[in-house]
Amino acid sequence: MSINIVLVEPEIPQNTGNIARTCAAIGATLHLVEPLGFDITEKAVRRAGLDYWDKLNIITYENLDEFKEKIKTDDLYLLSTKAKKVYSDVKYTDNSYIVFGPETRGLPESYILEHFDNAVRIPMREGIRSLNLSNSVALVAYEIERQINFKNLQELSTYFDDK
Repeated sequence: MSINIVLVEPEIPQNTGNIARTCAAIGATLHLVEPLGFDITEKAVRRAGLDYWDKLNIITYENLDEFKEKIKTDDLYLLSTKAKKVYSDVKYTDNSYIVFGPETRGLPESYILEHFDNAVRIPMREGIRSLNLSNSVALVAYEIERQINFKNLQELSTYFDDK
């Protein structure tokens, strides 16, 4: 089992690269819903210096409809600034799907309304539009890891125990 990070139509390659690194660090599966705003061919990934790309489990979908058709679960949470629930108030599992929208527009309102009871937000001061996508993913992903007691991650370093 692994946490599932879903990026719907991501636009900025650097954000997806940072998110991919987070997924590699925690063993999460990265789901990419096309169209993508960049190229993820082997050559493009190698040129970008993404040396951890081979440590990822990546699943792609042609569009949001294909994702919705293939992934049928109640353990699905949509991140939206329009949600009422705070992301840390949810009880996640090690198989939760966390869905993020495109950087410039977020998830379609109709999709949020389909799953409004499972829509969550990251609290922010009034007048702030949103956090950077890769920061948002890291926040929520590590909250899930905390809730499942970091069960698949390396124990705390013993480096200083030998000093």
